[in-house]
Amino acid sequence: MTLTDKKIMKKTPLGFTLIELMIVVAIVGILAAIAYPSYQDSVMKSRRADVKGVILGLANAMERHFTEFNNYCDAAAGGTAVANCDTATEDTGTPSIYTIPTETTTYYTVTISAATANSYTLSAEPTGGQANDKCGTLTLTDTGVKNNSEGLSQSECW
Repeated sequence: MTLTDKKIMKKTPLGFTLIELMIVVAIVGILAAIAYPSYQDSVMKSRRADVKGVILGLANAMERHFTEFNNYCDAAAGGTAVANCDTATEDTGTPSIYTIPTETTTYYTVTISAATANSYTLSAEPTGGQANDKCGTLTLTDTGVKNNSEGLSQSECW
């Protein structure tokens, strides 16, 4: 075997070249840039669905409370009667007549506001990782009116 034959039979390198590696990294980066925001949006929708279930469950608890006491007052006090129904602190704040799951309280602050003995508004304000939710604070009234603080349609948020 001559010297020229040895040059021709040169081994091909094993592995990837730097250019091939950079192309793969660029493709993965582009896919991640597209997928991550979609994933975040799905997570926010999931958390919003959880809090909607909590609000509807709390609305059911409020109706049971009304059936027992003939008013919506004191639902934040666990049914303890206080004077001045619509101005007492037991009429607003975190509900004590309904247990909110810990997973929901991590991302939403759910409160009751009993405006009068015969009406209330339930609110779920996003906090923490959910604070940038496009729907903002979700509300539900005693008459079943659903709303959000960002003015988006019910089909988008509810």
